[in-house]
Amino acid sequence: MAPGPKLVAAVQDRIDAFATQYARVFPAAVKCLLSDRQQLTSYLRFPLEHHRRIRHSNFIERTFGETRRRVKVIGWLPGEASCLNLVWAVLDWASRGWRGMAMTPPGTRLLADLRHQLFDPPTPLRQPAIERNTETPESVGAVA
Repeated sequence: MAPGPKLVAAVQDRIDAFATQYARVFPAAVKCLLSDRQQLTSYLRFPLEHHRRIRHSNFIERTFGETRRRVKVIGWLPGEASCLNLVWAVLDWASRGWRGMAMTPPGTRLLADLRHQLFDPPTPLRQPAIERNTETPESVGAVA
């Protein structure tokens, strides 16, 4: 199944089936699973070739740990720009070791669509203003 909302819905259905089957035997585990279901399936919206790498948080946590380690050495940062420079340098350094993150044209398109959904949500349509004067030119001429 292709990544996206349909895959997320299919996995959500499987989570519901699992919860129904095991709710009596493992109530605490099922409660935890149901409360975190959105976070557990968020990686399914991304390109299929990325699932293996982003389905767990070690990938991200290691980068955060490296950033914390470097900030400890510095002690304090003089401003926002220096903080952003440090984070950028750490991400640049870490990205060299990210193996298995192939970028195919369909994957690039899917990531662009996800970015568009996050940063440029569709604007709601405006409802037309209710006209106060409901008389039409035809009705004005007919009254006289």
